[in-house]
Amino acid sequence: MSASVAAASIPMTGVRSGLWRNRLIALALLATIGSIFWIDSRYPSLLKKYRAGTKVQASGAITFDMLYPVDASMPLQQRVWRTSINWLNANRIGMTFAFFFGPAALAFLATLPRRRSKSKSLNALIGMLTGMPLGVCANCVAPIGRGLYKSGMSTESVLAAMFSSPALNVVVLAMTFALFPLQLALLKLATVLVLIFGFAPMIAAGQNEDAAEVECPIDLTTGMTWGQALRNTLLAYAKSFWEVFRVGFPLMLLAVVLGALVIELVPVEAINAPVSLVGILLLAIVGAFLPVPMAFDVVIAYIAMTHGVPLPYVAVILCTLGIYSVYSATVVGKTISWRVAGAAFGAVAALGMIAGLATRMFS
Repeated sequence: MSASVAAASIPMTGVRSGLWRNRLIALALLATIGSIFWIDSRYPSLLKKYRAGTKVQASGAITFDMLYPVDASMPLQQRVWRTSINWLNANRIGMTFAFFFGPAALAFLATLPRRRSKSKSLNALIGMLTGMPLGVCANCVAPIGRGLYKSGMSTESVLAAMFSSPALNVVVLAMTFALFPLQLALLKLATVLVLIFGFAPMIAAGQNEDAAEVECPIDLTTGMTWGQALRNTLLAYAKSFWEVFRVGFPLMLLAVVLGALVIELVPVEAINAPVSLVGILLLAIVGAFLPVPMAFDVVIAYIAMTHGVPLPYVAVILCTLGIYSVYSATVVGKTISWRVAGAAFGAVAALGMIAGLATRMFS
């Protein structure tokens, strides 16, 4: 494993007297960035969708709204370009938050003496509790996940946070249980919990993280004044920002084009075809691949259900779309390992298939 991966702990002997100021400043920075996004943008937007109830709508292929209209009669290149621009416009606030919040999380967490325990299940629980209130989609959580991992959090914690942020947010869960039959809502919840407490600890067992070490981005000099602590923390934040941005931004541009290409190539009317094993498999793969915004999975699955799409296909959409994406996979691949990234994609698709087959069997 690369030496850029943070260690589980930082030697703290003799540095606590200077580090507490850095920690408070980093925490204030983290809280400020988070509060502005959650209060001004994310939770008002989610609550608006929740209050819309059965009237909730989505007009874009992989976005709720469209800046540029996309028509099937347009050439493929034009459709992909417009869908990509629509995605960037729709996700501009969330992605901006992610690129600023991820480095802040790295700068703060790196000041803590420990960011993981010896129990992989406990680490997964910590990751889940970290991700639930974030309120960001599977795409926006990817740069944050990179920041968490670089701070020294374990693989299972990072994956759990990335799965729980889009799927276990309290407003998204409320929408899921309000719009779908109880068995479908519970099936969605079960697949997410399996990912967090089954898949994440299992795949992390093969990661040799304990031997990896890096420098803390914060200067650990003792006896610093507030001015020195502020300077050091802001410098650490700048370094952390580059660490997240240099990987996350180019991969974001690549992922949106790939997502737009896939959604424009897949015939939407295919989900109205009779249910088949091949259909469930293909839908699960596409669902795990597409980079969609927060709560888009719930809305699209509900619209599909109300328009007569077979219930097994609805279950697949609900249990794969929005939990992972091509963007999540590429960031995890560059940050943790491509083995973990590919396994996570396979796990999401496989659980979506199981959900579809179970719904087909019992419906």
